[in-house]
Amino acid sequence: MKIISYNVNGIRAASTKNFFGWLQAANADMVCLQEVKAMPLQIPEIIGLIEQLGYHHYWFPAEKKGYSGVAILTKIKPTHVEYGCGEEWIDKEGRILRADFDDFSLMSLYMPSGSSGDERQVKKYEFMKFFDVYIGKLRKEIPSLIVSGDYNICHTSIDIHNPKSNANSSGFLPEEREWMQLFLDNGFIDTFRYFNQDPHHYTWWSYRAGSRGKNLGWRIDYHLATKPMEGRLRNVRILPDAIHSDHCPVLLEMD
Repeated sequence: MKIISYNVNGIRAASTKNFFGWLQAANADMVCLQEVKAMPLQIPEIIGLIEQLGYHHYWFPAEKKGYSGVAILTKIKPTHVEYGCGEEWIDKEGRILRADFDDFSLMSLYMPSGSSGDERQVKKYEFMKFFDVYIGKLRKEIPSLIVSGDYNICHTSIDIHNPKSNANSSGFLPEEREWMQLFLDNGFIDTFRYFNQDPHHYTWWSYRAGSRGKNLGWRIDYHLATKPMEGRLRNVRILPDAIHSDHCPVLLEMD
């Protein structure tokens, strides 16, 4: 089974860069999208392309048009889909969507960024605190869970191109990195690092100064899996040659 997580930075913009040709070739069983920046009613042609590729599709857009939003595409029909998390401000921003299957659940997550200023950084910390409690309760109901998406956090110094100069940057702050470590210590596996301990593997690059061509990036997109999923994990690859966004996809292969 192949599961892809991809922050597309606008599904409409990505579709103009042969995103759907790439998606067809990738032939994933399930795809978690973040930052879709569209409501289904706005994109009938895109919905048609998704259905032509054989996917059931579920969307949880933000109330604000052209902002945030998550989706799940899946060739296996879920037994249940959970839209949002019940926290009003988070749900208004379209950040959490979950699909349940017979033997595991898959969540598409788009964590807030704090890079625009102190106010959003405070909201990011608020989200992180809420998410800890939310996931703790959810795992009691659903022990086999994969949370895929854009966490907007680099975990360790090998996950960012210049850790010293970015030590005070949102996304690499000590409090954020500590949160990620505690989240993993509480029973999640960073599936990419489970298979690959090498540096210079990134999933996001600034549009400035030719960062992507120089591979000056950040690894902020993850498939985090609960410990009961460990025996099913087979491989994880970052796919930097897919260029439809300032992010690239991450592919998880599992039994």
